[in-house]
Amino acid sequence: MSERENILGRIREALQTKAPLPGSHTAGGATTHPVSESPAAQAREWLPLVGATAEEQLALFAKNAADLKADFQPLASRAHLKPALLRLRDAENWQRIASHQGELSSLAANALGLPVLWTDTGYDVQAMEQCDVGITECDALIAQTGGVAVTSRSAGGRALSVLPPHHIVIARRDQLVADLPAAFALLQQKYTPDFPSMISFITGPSRTGDIERILVLGAHGPKKLTIFCV
Repeated sequence: MSERENILGRIREALQTKAPLPGSHTAGGATTHPVSESPAAQAREWLPLVGATAEEQLALFAKNAADLKADFQPLASRAHLKPALLRLRDAENWQRIASHQGELSSLAANALGLPVLWTDTGYDVQAMEQCDVGITECDALIAQTGGVAVTSRSAGGRALSVLPPHHIVIARRDQLVADLPAAFALLQQKYTPDFPSMISFITGPSRTGDIERILVLGAHGPKKLTIFCV
């Protein structure tokens, strides 16, 4: 038997063995959970712990977001959103913004007094590339990771959260969830059976460390990520 036939034989043999569900086995291959148990529930056994109260989870999100180089700004009310946005506008000299129609995103975009490229009814990609900032809503803030869950429906399409150099997320406090299993459960409940074409978990601004292990922000997407929570 040639080496090629030997390899193909082992592949055929392996394909006859049914693989366990993700998260339902140990390093030795033994099943540790009944198949009927949700993989999301199993995941909590090895994911980092989060606080029990909303205040603890908000503090954890703030810490994790800061570690990811994101600017997290919890606001006392929606009335504080406009002054916070105007400070950023003036500090960074924004000239044009991109956003989508939504309760919070529209409020934020209209407060800036700048030309707005709206993504809801089609747009020119080159025009979006010229925008200084993209303002979106989100599906959830995840305390466990400091990340933001967005979809093509909640964030105005697939490009708005990626193309402009500064991404601003406007979120509500009740969108804070404890961990990744809770985020996946929320997305499943919200969108089943018609899921969006894009689901993404944003963990800080775009970054790379490929060259000499030097961290560079903005390599493949927004250089800045600001999260306002009202």
